[in-house]
Amino acid sequence: MELKLLHKSKDGLKTTFGIKNLDVSYINSLRRIMMSEVPTLAIEEVEFRKNTSLLYDETMAHRLGLVVLSSDLKSYTLPAECTCKGEGCAKCQLKLTLTSAKSGDVVKASSMKSEDPKVIPVHGDTIIVKLSKGQELELEATAILGKGKDHIKWSPGLVYYNYKPKITVNNDTKDFDQFKAKFPPQIFDKSGKIDKNLILDNDLVDACKDVNPNIVKIEYEENSYIFTVEAFGQLTTKEMVKEACSILQQKSDVFVEKLKDLKLD
Repeated sequence: MELKLLHKSKDGLKTTFGIKNLDVSYINSLRRIMMSEVPTLAIEEVEFRKNTSLLYDETMAHRLGLVVLSSDLKSYTLPAECTCKGEGCAKCQLKLTLTSAKSGDVVKASSMKSEDPKVIPVHGDTIIVKLSKGQELELEATAILGKGKDHIKWSPGLVYYNYKPKITVNNDTKDFDQFKAKFPPQIFDKSGKIDKNLILDNDLVDACKDVNPNIVKIEYEENSYIFTVEAFGQLTTKEMVKEACSILQQKSDVFVEKLKDLKLD
């Protein structure tokens, strides 16, 4: 197997790998686990003390559940796996409070106060509601660890892959002038020629694939993939990958132990 880092954003929320000589089933297993089984923190319950805003309690609770919270996987555990057996303790849940009673106040995610300074809204400018004159909002929310397979609010990000393209460009073909207007303008260099690197950098392979194969011919390398991880913000892409690999290893170990119990020898 060959693994190469192709791109990593400065904030650590988008990473692209080049992967070669690895079965697609393994790659797809990692993709599915990252999105559906890597746990994150999200608001699960909301107790409203005051809510005279235009939004019903149910609507407000739904908006709060989708607020992205930074997640500390070392300090918290899934309620079903906690020693308190789901009764609720500091190891499996935390409280966030919100009080806003100013007329015309725009209540944002950053207005919520967390009992754990490591767990805060990632996108603080997320608008929850705007209060009109005389309206009030006061609540206490409970956040727990969960998995994306149970609800999308617990999914840590998007993960996708595609076969690595092999691009051949011929700027000298007789069809060039006739078809160049059908290609995306982002793929042309300063001299007006198509640059295959610009096709890749701007992720425009699909946009060029069927225009004219005599000008841009696109094939795909066997057992070679481009694997991209985009985090919503609860975790970094590094944390997502490490946790997914750990979960896949645990599943494999359990499977091997079950096979031993079958006594197939």
